[in-house]
Amino acid sequence: MLPLAHPVRHPNLRRPPPSQRALAPAPARAHLPSRARARTLTRARPPSAGAAETESASSSGGSGSVLSFLCPLLNFLGGGDPSQERNDVVEATTSSISTLARLPWGSKVATSSAENIDSATSTPTLQLYEFEACPFCRRVREAMTELDLNAEVYPCPKGSLRHRDVVKKIGGKEQFPLLVDASTGVTMYESGDIVKYLFKQYGQGRSPSSGLLESTIFTGWVPTLLRAGRGMTLWNKAGIVPAEKLELFSYENNSHARIVREALCELELPYVLQNVGEGSSKMDLLLSKSGSKQVPYLIDPNTGFQSSDHKKILAYLFQQYSVSS
Repeated sequence: MLPLAHPVRHPNLRRPPPSQRALAPAPARAHLPSRARARTLTRARPPSAGAAETESASSSGGSGSVLSFLCPLLNFLGGGDPSQERNDVVEATTSSISTLARLPWGSKVATSSAENIDSATSTPTLQLYEFEACPFCRRVREAMTELDLNAEVYPCPKGSLRHRDVVKKIGGKEQFPLLVDASTGVTMYESGDIVKYLFKQYGQGRSPSSGLLESTIFTGWVPTLLRAGRGMTLWNKAGIVPAEKLELFSYENNSHARIVREALCELELPYVLQNVGEGSSKMDLLLSKSGSKQVPYLIDPNTGFQSSDHKKILAYLFQQYSVSS
């Protein structure tokens, strides 16, 4: 914008009396060019519920600022180093109550298709960038359990060394969850939109189960708080990148599987998530691999490690993928 020009006052010129002054026409108001104005209006969207899902260093509102405040507090209450020996009673109690708070979501399969059966042993086309403690990421994982969907999960804990940069490159901002569907070319933020998309694309005409979307605001925070921020922040000894992704048989609302997913997030270990909720088409696949239907069941193709004992899995993960080891 050009600076306004001011008239030069000459010392020998006197200002005429008011009666002799001519009224000058008011200057016309400047208008934005139509293209720029349209672009401005497009960007100035009112805040939506999805805006609360941003969890980034630059976020100044919504759950982003809440999580930024809670991170150090919950880490302090959670006892610090996640690799250290834990109180089994506390672990079992807090995770079990978290499960009760989110029932019935993320426990049963609402629909299962032949496509899911055929793709059980193939590479998933869904890629989910998220972190375990985020209630909006939890909403998407619950929907994936209901739809019996597999996915490649890329944990993005606070302090991430790799995956958060990938999210910014893909979508332009550090917001979670972020879904990439390689089979359709769709990339999207906003958990509510993601859930609706998954049901439209893979739900065979079904809608999300009653309360799945709405309940997140009320009870979606319970696991985050009760678990004292587990699955939120990168462990300070994490950093080893496995050559192949680990494989986890799980369903979202299983109390022991939650503890294992928290560790995978704190280590920023990418993994293939095989959802096996009640009624899953992949239950026979789990039975053939592990000899039982118990979850979690972790397979590490890099070392041959396999286990359905969540305590052994935790000990293995923090020892195998520690930079100090």
